[in-house]
This record gives sequence, structure tokens and C-alpha cells, in this order.
Amino acid sequence: MGQVDLPRDQLERYRSLAPEPADFDDFWATTLEQSRAHDLAPAFVEVDSGFAHLRSFDVRFHGFDGQPVAAWLHLPRAADGPLACVVQYIGYSGGRGLPHQWTLWASAGYAHLVMDTRGQGSGTCPGDTPDDGPTGPSVPGFLTRGIDRPEDYYYRRVMTDVVRAVEVAAQHEAVDPARIAVAGVSQGGGLALAAAGLADGVAAVLSDVPFLCDFGRALEVSDEHPYRELRQYLASHRGAEERVLATLGYFDGVCFARRATAPALISVALMDTICPPSTVYAAYAAYAGPKALQVYPYNGHEGGGAHHEQRQLAWLRERFLLTGSGSGA
Repeated sequence: MGQVDLPRDQLERYRSLAPEPADFDDFWATTLEQSRAHDLAPAFVEVDSGFAHLRSFDVRFHGFDGQPVAAWLHLPRAADGPLACVVQYIGYSGGRGLPHQWTLWASAGYAHLVMDTRGQGSGTCPGDTPDDGPTGPSVPGFLTRGIDRPEDYYYRRVMTDVVRAVEVAAQHEAVDPARIAVAGVSQGGGLALAAAGLADGVAAVLSDVPFLCDFGRALEVSDEHPYRELRQYLASHRGAEERVLATLGYFDGVCFARRATAPALISVALMDTICPPSTVYAAYAAYAGPKALQVYPYNGHEGGGAHHEQRQLAWLRERFLLTGSGSGA
């Protein structure tokens, strides 16, 4: 596979042309206020995950509109003092799966909260969180669910859960609320940008090959799923483009990036046909806080894989000044 998007010099100059909704901030302030009227009610039940050096907890909390959301929390057994924490969001169609599938960050000395994605979890790992929300005619998948109105859109519910997950982590006695990072790959990377722009107390951002960015551009250059869901919807609902793009404007990672101030490490793969490089560059260019971009010129949507995890471990250790595995220092 060769070049799939703009040449690299043009990618570096590329900026999203999508208009931002005039009431973007009011929309999200109202959405979060309504959900915060419900108690988080976090519950942490320890489970036997088979780890000798990690403790694992089945987590439940109230997300959008007080609806239940599941998560896993892992803690290093040798932790000393409040820990820096990584709140992780999952890729498209995946669920939280089983606790032993998430070991990297807790093994490196962090508290690690993995949020289940409502309604998903039948594509890769199973999920445990239902989605209770309005919807109309939609293409199979999640990207067009409720797309007629921003108030009904699926990702309004998910992105509210994302913010509430940060708040849950901050309340746990083992977590240092001043050192919370948000992280994810693909959909998870896009949700990490949403958390960076919406949640209080985010201190670092790890967003890999992020999905949900610069939707208009993605429609032009990607014929892969999940963006293909939008193209199929518009092929059927002729004349709906203006309305659809107006809804998507409230959920665009570019808009969240403009409001993010925490240091961020963002990755992009230049042969990625699923999340086109220009859409990632658009979010990176808009990102308002300190930032670094890791470019993988010859990779597709797998991005940097384990090599990038190694880069993330070093980058986040420097941000949070960790002195050793299991240390809260």
C-alpha cells in the first residue's frame, strides 16, 4: 500500500475547514450538568484476576443521565501512596473484556481504569454496558445512531461517560487526582481527546491514531468502516449532509482539541485508511496544549503498536515523574 492521503508536507500544513457549532460550549455544559445531577455512585468490587502483583476491581458507576457504566480498575499491590492513573478508552466495537487483558499500565506502577463503551463489545472483546438512548433509522454500527439531532446522538452519551470515568478515577483513594492521564487507540484515541477538552483534572493525554476527528474530511477520503457507515447513511438519506455534519460538529475531536490544555502525545500512521492521516493532523494542529506528534510513515491503522507503547511509557513517566514500578512518587 502506498500513499493514502495528502503528501506529508501538505499534511503538516493541513487545517480542518469544518465550522464549529456556535453553541458548542453551551451544549456540553448543559449535557454534563444534567448528568452530574445524578450521583456517580462508584462501586469497586475486588475480583480474583489471577495476578500475583496486581489487584483488580469490577467497577460500576453512573454515566450519562445516571445510566450504569462498567469498568475495570487495576492497582499494583506494591503501591506506596496515591498513584498516578491512566483512564483508558476502548477501540470501536470492543468492550472491556476480561480483567487479565489489561495489564500494561498497572504493571508500570499506575492505577489503571478501563472504561467499557456503552452498547459495544461484540466485535473484539465482550462488553457489559447497555446503551439506553433514542435512535432513528441508522446504518448497522454506532456512527449514525441518533444522528438526526445532537441531543440524541450516540456519542453524546459515550462522551459523557468518558468525563464521568475521569471523575470516578479521581475519587478513588488510591489515585492522585492531580496525575490523571487519558488514553486510547482509534475510537479510544478520539474519546481521549474528548476527555481532554471536557473533563476537569486531565493532566496528560495519549491519543493514538484517533478516530472521530474532522468528519467532513474523513467522508471525502475514507471508504473504510466505520466512516463508511456515514457514507452509506448519506447515500440513502439524500440531502441530509448539512444536517448530519451539523450534528457531528458537536462531537469532532478537532473541537475538543481546541479546548485541551494538558500535555499530549498523539500518534498518526501515514498509510492508515481507517482514520486518514489528514484527520489526525487536523486534531493535532488544533490542539491547544503542549503537544508532540509521533509519525509512523509506513504503518496502517495498527500505528506504532508495541513500539509506541514503549514511547508512551517513557513519555508519561517523565510527565508524572515516576521513580519506579509501583511507586506513587
